[in-house]
Formats: sequence, C-alpha cells, structure tokens
Amino acid sequence: MPPRPHRNQPSKRAQLNEAARLADRLQQAGYTKRDIARIIDRDPSLVSQFYTCNKGAAFVPALQQVLTAVETGGITDLPELTAIAARHTKRRTTASGARARVRTRALLITPTGSGTGRVGAQAIASGSSRLRPLIAEAARQGLRLAFTVRLAKTGYLHPSGSRTDSPGIRRDVIQRADHTEERSYGSAQTGGHDAADFARRVDAAGGDVTAAVHQWLVDTGRIRPDAHILHLEVRTWRPR
Repeated sequence: MPPRPHRNQPSKRAQLNEAARLADRLQQAGYTKRDIARIIDRDPSLVSQFYTCNKGAAFVPALQQVLTAVETGGITDLPELTAIAARHTKRRTTASGARARVRTRALLITPTGSGTGRVGAQAIASGSSRLRPLIAEAARQGLRLAFTVRLAKTGYLHPSGSRTDSPGIRRDVIQRADHTEERSYGSAQTGGHDAADFARRVDAAGGDVTAAVHQWLVDTGRIRPDAHILHLEVRTWRPR
C-alpha cells in the first residue's frame, strides 16, 4: 500500500492557494523562493509554507503588484520590487483590531544604542534576513557596529590573533573542535564600523546580510573568496 500523503500537502498543483500560484509565476519569471522571501521581507520558510500549510493570504496583494511590475513594467531589481511589495503588505490585526506583532525573533536596540543579533547556519543560508532590520535601525540612529563570524580555519588569510586581521581587538580568537574559528571585527574601543555604511552594503547585496559581510571580509583581504560563514553576530552601540 502506498504511503498516505500528508494532510497539509496539496496532492495537485490545482489545489495551490493564490499566494503559491503567484509565487509559481514569479519563479517562472526567474525568481527563486529565496528571492520572493526577500521581496516580501520574510523568511524563505514562509514561502515554502504557501505550498505546504496554505499560508500567504496576507501577501497576495503585494505579490500581485510585484508580478505586474515584473511582467508589465519590466522591473527586475530586487530592492525596487521589495519597495513595491512593502506598499501593499498589510499587517495582521488582533481580535481587538490592533496591529499584531510580526512572528520573528525580536531585535531590540536599547536607548543607549546597544543591540545584538545572532544567526546560525539555516538563517545564514537564506541571507541572514533577520539581521537586516537591526542594521537598518542602527544606520537610522547613527550607531556604530561590530560583528563576529565563524568559519573554517582554512578560510582565513591571516593567522589566529594577527593584528592585521583585527587590530586592537582585545578578545581571544575562539577555536572550536570542528576546526572552525570565531573572530571579531570592530569594537567600542577601536570605534567599530559605520552602521550606515554597512546598511548600504546590505542594500547593494539585495538585502543579503551574509553576502554583504562576506564581501567586506573578501574586499579587505581577511578571508578567501570561497570561504563559507557558519555563524554571524552583529552588535551595535552609540558612539561617544
């Protein structure tokens, strides 16, 4: 006897909801599920749930406008499509009519400018999108930022503890049993990095925080181009 299909998985394409059908048409136009997730500013797992869990009704107007922009207007730039989607995405409301909170891990910046966001392998593979609001808000407030990355030891170009790699950081390199290392770049003592500059880098990378950090590390001669980031942490603070 063949296995019974899961209840939440449509057996035929005709049973797809409107969000999934629109996502299909965008994929036919050359966009991936990851691209669609960036356009609606959500995690790629949500796009997959259009197909498996019948979700996405709230994004139908935005996806319709994006599809029109692609098919009729000839717009292909992800940031521009993201802006179009944002104008047509309505927040969920509670039973009392208040705006519901977005179901995502909170990224809080305190009045002193202190904020931290961390992502692991799964989020990194999808562009570390949950860190983008933290960086954008840090840029808006004129904050400084630093970040810590973990990757294979062979991915770094400088030896552990090299002042060329991360000058002035009084923090030991964390070496792990799986032959990876964590290294920090920027601190309050050294002044860190301009959050606005990093926000621009993230925008230039189509919202992909992982790619923006990776490109900075490559451009500044710290890691090999084929190195893969396994862990990423971003910290912010207010300059004195």
